[in-house]
Amino acid sequence: MTSISAVTRVVANNIHKRFHLRRVLKNISFEVQRGSAVVITGPNGSGKSTLVKILTGLLSPTGGEVQYEVAGKLKAPSNVIHDIGLVSPYLQLYPDLTAREHIQFFARLHGCTNEIERSEALMTQFGLAGREWDTIRTYSSGMLQRMKYVLALLHQPSVLFLDEPSANLDAEGKAVVARLIQEYKQEHIVVLATNEVDEISWGDIRVDVTAQ
Repeated sequence: MTSISAVTRVVANNIHKRFHLRRVLKNISFEVQRGSAVVITGPNGSGKSTLVKILTGLLSPTGGEVQYEVAGKLKAPSNVIHDIGLVSPYLQLYPDLTAREHIQFFARLHGCTNEIERSEALMTQFGLAGREWDTIRTYSSGMLQRMKYVLALLHQPSVLFLDEPSANLDAEGKAVVARLIQEYKQEHIVVLATNEVDEISWGDIRVDVTAQ
């Protein structure tokens, strides 16, 4: 069951982003509530990943603001970092650490108290059971993507961000992700960024970064 202190709404208000003289995003506004998934679309290089970074607080906007509603109060992304989970190509893992060591590190980072039971279920869900004590450098690209999901979901975030959600995944892995999104958004918020036609249908709300 979702905690009463969980994020119930994410609001992006008139987001602008420039890198020096180059405009990347302009007038991006939307909101998504718990029980929904929003899909950010646009061709390669259009600013999808930039918007995800802004929404998660990894990057500051040039203008506008992002707010998270928790128990009726609006908060900045920096105040809800433990309510956010992220899977993305720019999330790097440590090649010389095992999967178990990654899990222990992320559990301490988020203050998880049931990481063993939770991680075992997630490793099984994403087809990584039995590889817990292998170093990450022995993982294939598809296994690395699956491991990112395990770590992103470990602390049961109320907002899950997926940038290129099925990158490097085979058909089976993609099916797992599709099921996850449909199930997870029932009591949480899911934000995904993709330009894959079939993945766009995973969202309830569409935000085209090139439409402004």
